[in-house]
Amino acid sequence: MARVEGSTDLWVDHLLNDSKIDLDYQSSHIKSIDDALHTASKKLNGKSGYAEYVGVVKDYLLVIEDKADISNHVYTDHDVITTDDPMVVPKYALNGALHYARHILERTSYKKCFAFGVSGNEKLHKITPMFINERGDYDVLPDVESFISFNEKNIDEYYLKEVLHEDTNEEKTTADILKDAAQLHEDLRTYGQLT
Repeated sequence: MARVEGSTDLWVDHLLNDSKIDLDYQSSHIKSIDDALHTASKKLNGKSGYAEYVGVVKDYLLVIEDKADISNHVYTDHDVITTDDPMVVPKYALNGALHYARHILERTSYKKCFAFGVSGNEKLHKITPMFINERGDYDVLPDVESFISFNEKNIDEYYLKEVLHEDTNEEKTTADILKDAAQLHEDLRTYGQLT
């Protein structure tokens, strides 16, 4: 029987290729991650389990779990993403992504992870990133339309802006220019009044 998520998997693969991100599909060539996945079943029974896509960009672990139906995007209980119910975790994209991310972080030396719940298809979808730290704490971040912010060129800037809530170098430069321009304007006004 073919997997229901097959077309969603292909669409996600296309998005990853467009973003120049190379992740492993339902496996990992990185030994520590592969070893962790040997006990990562979403049924929470200690058997093997594999996210749709997993890999590393710079020093960030990336985990993607997808579902074909947008109604299976996330299940929360009192605004907390459920990861301890073997009847829930396998059914929902964001729950599965968080489960895999925490499981891998606990068993490897990675400290920072972006996990994604993806549901739907090219026309109607949700792509929700979240950041998970080495303690398993997570922050759900604003939905995205692609993975471009998570490629090698952009991921540090995304982390700085969306996770640490700091201005990027470009934003700092723009702010400095505006501040200097305001000071120059004030200096010119003062100079103009003197003559």
